[in-house]
Amino acid sequence: MPYFSTRLQVPVPVETLFAWHQRPGAFARLCPPWEPVHILDQSGLIQDGDWLRLRMGPSQWLARHRAYLPNQHFADLQAQGPLAFWYHRHRFKALSDHESLLEDSIEYQLPFSTLLNPVAPLWEPLLQQKLSRMFAYRHRILQQDLRSHARYTQGKAFMKILITGASGLLGQNLQAFLSTGGHTVYTLSRRAGQSPQALQWDPARGELAAAELEGLDAVIHLAGESVAGGLWTPAQRARIRDSRVQGTRLLVQTLNQLKQPPRVLISASAIGYYGPQPPDSPALTESAPAGSGFLAEVCQAWEAETHALKGIRVVNARIGVVLSRQGGALKTMLPAFQLGLGGVLGSGRQIMSWIALDDVIQALYHCLYTDSLSGPVNLVAPQAVSNRDFTRTLNRVLQRPGFLPLPATALKLALGDMAEEMLLGSIAVQPQKLTDSGFVFHYSSLEPALRHLLGR
Repeated sequence: MPYFSTRLQVPVPVETLFAWHQRPGAFARLCPPWEPVHILDQSGLIQDGDWLRLRMGPSQWLARHRAYLPNQHFADLQAQGPLAFWYHRHRFKALSDHESLLEDSIEYQLPFSTLLNPVAPLWEPLLQQKLSRMFAYRHRILQQDLRSHARYTQGKAFMKILITGASGLLGQNLQAFLSTGGHTVYTLSRRAGQSPQALQWDPARGELAAAELEGLDAVIHLAGESVAGGLWTPAQRARIRDSRVQGTRLLVQTLNQLKQPPRVLISASAIGYYGPQPPDSPALTESAPAGSGFLAEVCQAWEAETHALKGIRVVNARIGVVLSRQGGALKTMLPAFQLGLGGVLGSGRQIMSWIALDDVIQALYHCLYTDSLSGPVNLVAPQAVSNRDFTRTLNRVLQRPGFLPLPATALKLALGDMAEEMLLGSIAVQPQKLTDSGFVFHYSSLEPALRHLLGR
């Protein structure tokens, strides 16, 4: 039977390594973003009898867990799925008090392997390559997460953290990261939740029960209507602005009522605060004044609502263009680039201040634990790039020619002001406060970030 195995040595005790794997969010953290995997349902986590049902493209996969022995091993067996057989063993071994070894071994059998035996050798190298690519990603994420949790939480109690906007791209990934680190994560959404950690609010109606927020250690406020969800009609502009201003106002008013308020509020903002700049302008730091334009006005009003908060440290996280295979700008543009149609936008000189999704998560975590950080903090990679350089780099990573530029006139006709501010506007930003406070980026330059996110 075909077999795959891989090992990873990590600088944490085996108890820490095993605990990470048996917490909520572990599967989500380890799943490569290029794999079309969605959790449909699950019972338990990794103990004997627990199960997980997934959708993988057109197929469903039911995995049942077995062989659970704390700090030593657990396994999952495909009960239903596209393969004839799949058995994945996770083994854990203590190498010392501060180092441990993770070994993953997989036995599998391709469908119809007996009938299609003559062609099976053609498929097995492809699956082995797919597994190697997947586990390289898993190992990077696991090492990054374990190091980050060890750096910030060693000797400290786990936190109770509330996230608004937890159903969004950043919120989902942040929730998984915090959960695997041992923190208790509460979510706040407009829909009633099915667990004690899922709380409900309605910013438009001013509804939020203060009692449910007592005793939290931190709040990370990410909720807001997508700025790329459609043309900026007057109605859409109002939704974008109101979703941020009303939600932040209600949250601040409620936190001010608490007898046991959190120690910190991290409230999302965006580098749109600075407004479009000429392409040759120097990079802006947090001390730069607000710019002009719709996004700048929204960000100013958004951040202003946090100024009424009393006795709680506030961080206004001005987030750049988040790169992720799962959503946002990169996901939107990938189909055209994969077809070889990805070209420069307008002149291509406009500067793009980007940040990899994994670094956004790590930067927010850094802000949680770094008491010296307050006020505006730019969450962008240190090396902003021009649109032309971004296009060339993405095409190089994808091994595509990229020969179809999009003139500025066409973009303005199709998207109006959205094109002016989001696609053709130039905003060069530096993460001065992050770097000065000791934050270390995993992906400070573009090409390694894209290769990580796309598995290339």
